[in-house]
Amino acid sequence: MNEIVQIEYEGIEPKKEYEELIQMVINRCFAEEQLLQANLYIAITLTTPKNIRTLNQQYRNIDKETDVLSFPMFEKKEVQEIQKQTNHTVHEVLGDIVISIPRVEEQAKEYEHSFERELAYMLVHGFYHLMGYDHIEEKDKLQMRPKEEKILQDLKITRN
Repeated sequence: MNEIVQIEYEGIEPKKEYEELIQMVINRCFAEEQLLQANLYIAITLTTPKNIRTLNQQYRNIDKETDVLSFPMFEKKEVQEIQKQTNHTVHEVLGDIVISIPRVEEQAKEYEHSFERELAYMLVHGFYHLMGYDHIEEKDKLQMRPKEEKILQDLKITRN
């Protein structure tokens, strides 16, 4: 089996704890969505507020810092077709997730839970964007949020 996560650091010191958490969370996401045999991987970049702001401006035309950006490579219907396949032979990227580590630290304090919980949430949130889910409209949020919470509950990564 190929690796399902490729981790890059841009302006952030590499940490084994980040990598262990990322592997655990993304493995659980892939298992939940029947993607472990799909020959896909996710590229994750951990970065600074400045770098994520640049990407947000460049790709979304929004000139402000954010916590997480997701760049899917497939439409939702395409992902659903891949999920049904048992012989997806091409090793390709499901998409990219970019996370601002300083923003994760700030939000963990703001929401009064652990850094681990906040980073795990950013990963799961980004993953479901790659899967084609969104939360702009309430009906979409009602599909996405329970999926996110199930992963975090399964991993016993709670708010407190």
